[in-house]
Amino acid sequence: MKADTHPDYHPITVVMTDGSKFVTRSTYGKAGDTLALDIDPLSHSAWTGQQTIMDRGGRVSRFNDKYSFLKK
Repeated sequence: MKADTHPDYHPITVVMTDGSKFVTRSTYGKAGDTLALDIDPLSHSAWTGQQTIMDRGGRVSRFNDKYSFLKK
């Protein structure tokens, strides 16, 4: 087996959306770096049960306009 083929695992700090922090080992960045999450189990609809539709670029509105004749 070749030497130095495995990535370097080091401790980083992960910051959740509610501001809570925890330390884990990762290959992300350098030792001591901080990873701020935009989506985590506290804010993602798969875990919260609250579905929200994000209309990026008007795709949902265009779909609703195109197929509005199917609504009764």
